Amino acid sequence: MIRIRTRLFILHVLVLTLLVVLAVRLWQVQVVRGQEFVTRAAETRTRTVIVPAVRGQILDSSGRPLVRNQTSLVVSVDRTALLRTPDRGVGVLRKLGAVLGKPLKELQQRIRPCGPTVSQPCWTGSPYQPVPIEEKANTREALQILERQEEFPGITAEIQSVRQYPLGRAGAQMLGYLQPVTEAELEKREGLKAAYSGVDLAGRDGLEQVYDEALRGKSGQRRVQVDRMGKPIGLEQEVRPVSGDHLITSIDAGLQEVTERALHRAMKSAPRADGGAAVVLDARTGRVLALASAPGYDPEIWAGGITAGAYQRLMSEKSGKPLVSRAINGQFAPGSTFKVSSVAAMLRAGYPIDGQYGCPGSYMVGDRAFNNFRGIGLGTLTLHTALVKSCDTIFYRAAYEQYLRDGGRNPKKTVKEVFANTARGFGFGSPTGVDLPGESAGRIPDRAWKKEMWTLTSATNCKRAQTGYPEVTDRARAEFLKRLAHENCTEGFVLRPGDSANFSIGQGDVLVTPLQLARAYAALVSDGKLRSPRIGWARVRPDGTVVETYDVPVVGKLPINEKERVYIKNALSEVASDGTAAGAFSGFPMDKVRIGGKTGTAEVWGKADTSWFASFAPTKDPRFVVVAMISQGGMGSQAAAPAVREIYEGIYGIKRPAVLPGGRPVDVLPVFRPDGTVARG
Repeated sequence: MIRIRTRLFILHVLVLTLLVVLAVRLWQVQVVRGQEFVTRAAETRTRTVIVPAVRGQILDSSGRPLVRNQTSLVVSVDRTALLRTPDRGVGVLRKLGAVLGKPLKELQQRIRPCGPTVSQPCWTGSPYQPVPIEEKANTREALQILERQEEFPGITAEIQSVRQYPLGRAGAQMLGYLQPVTEAELEKREGLKAAYSGVDLAGRDGLEQVYDEALRGKSGQRRVQVDRMGKPIGLEQEVRPVSGDHLITSIDAGLQEVTERALHRAMKSAPRADGGAAVVLDARTGRVLALASAPGYDPEIWAGGITAGAYQRLMSEKSGKPLVSRAINGQFAPGSTFKVSSVAAMLRAGYPIDGQYGCPGSYMVGDRAFNNFRGIGLGTLTLHTALVKSCDTIFYRAAYEQYLRDGGRNPKKTVKEVFANTARGFGFGSPTGVDLPGESAGRIPDRAWKKEMWTLTSATNCKRAQTGYPEVTDRARAEFLKRLAHENCTEGFVLRPGDSANFSIGQGDVLVTPLQLARAYAALVSDGKLRSPRIGWARVRPDGTVVETYDVPVVGKLPINEKERVYIKNALSEVASDGTAAGAFSGFPMDKVRIGGKTGTAEVWGKADTSWFASFAPTKDPRFVVVAMISQGGMGSQAAAPAVREIYEGIYGIKRPAVLPGGRPVDVLPVFRPDGTVARG
């Protein structure tokens, strides 16, 4: 009996203790932490939805869209939500694949995060943001997803704006493309966390990258009340997004298309052509009116993620690396178009502007004969005629004489290097500063460059001097390469006489980009000032209010006086009518508009010649500078000059309506109506 009472007492104590603990806990929950749990409970009934801003358009100088937005049904996958399902989303993706007509494996690859060991296709953005896997879904597909939402957890179908390119492939490298902001970028750059919403796309190349901040706008937020299944039941709070600004460029859409067609036709006419570029500048302002590079690609290939095969094609040598802009990244020997710099160098070195110069068929530079084109001598010429007829030996001689004055193989303590320094004064050897990313600098090979290159390559050259090139099947070429390696091993740091001769006619190790050459010619035929070319002209709000304009900065001055500049310009004014480009411009109405310029034919080991033509028009008061380059296009008059002629025919309305009425660039910003449409352009 006593034992039973003891047990009952202990049981009563335990019950009372539990009741006290429960009461204390209830007091803590309801009184001490009551407000905290109320807040948490409220949070579980709301969802914050990021509302991306509408990205600004990229417009041409008349307000016509180069890149615009188009509303589309976009199907996206929230990978985090899928991973919470019992089978980690396999079943949901299988159903989604049946709706969209896509295999399960492709969908799984598209939503997996990219990484060092993960190849394309994969998701380059944050793993916590929805992955768009179909950007052109139709209404039937969207309704199947939305009406059976319980079968598609983590899957959304929403109307969003996607990028559209009215000109198709034209100007793809210049315009750029969009890609998601990666988690790594957000972690590395704290400023991005505030600027990007996590679902925004960022410009990765071209104008999209340079003007990304202005185009992007500011994302909004929407706090939505949801039920226990996560379905929206009401709107709690909304902060509307701020649309991005439009970018007005100096590009003319019609001229861009004409330039692209001319470039592709020129490449087609040259059987071995493997690439090309064309640049049209406003000679007075330095603004870019057209910028083309071939081969090109369809920029819509980036929409919804790019496949591994497609990306490889964009970067492969076999397809010509279409992702790379040859206009600003392609570096080529300029050939005789470079002689404008060499004439200026001769004048700086003291050669008389009105002097008479012999143009023999060949000239001995050291112990080697350097020949004129086809070994033809042209007698005694002025520098004016040397440019028109493109004599080489006059420049070989002048460059060799200056080389000897600097000490030749044993340079003086202080060398003038007048040819190299003059070329730098023309802007060669450094980026132009154009508002595009990744521009190449070109190359002006002087004595310092030779030493630097020898330091970097001597070990390889010395090794090759011993082993040769057994992998090269052409025995003659293999033997040549072995001898060259031996020469570079033993004295590769020495600037040789032949280096100076080749430099003077834009051959050897000299490299320029098409945009650099166009910039130099624009300075030469206008006011002598070097400008940093600009494509962006103004930033405007969607209603047309101008926010900011972008000026073209003057960054230098040509190293010649006004008399010398006009002398060179006047010589170039005869090339298309009486000089090396006369054949290409036969029948062109020079009485309507006179074209000036310079052909260039640059030899490349193991390949066909690079074809160049650098031009300006009209010759008396230039408004345009047009430069074309065709890799493996042959002589300058064969491929590049005809392309330039076709561009001028488009500008001035010869054979077809003019793309630039009045034959001059647009110099006034377009006017917009309050609804954002163009009233005048």
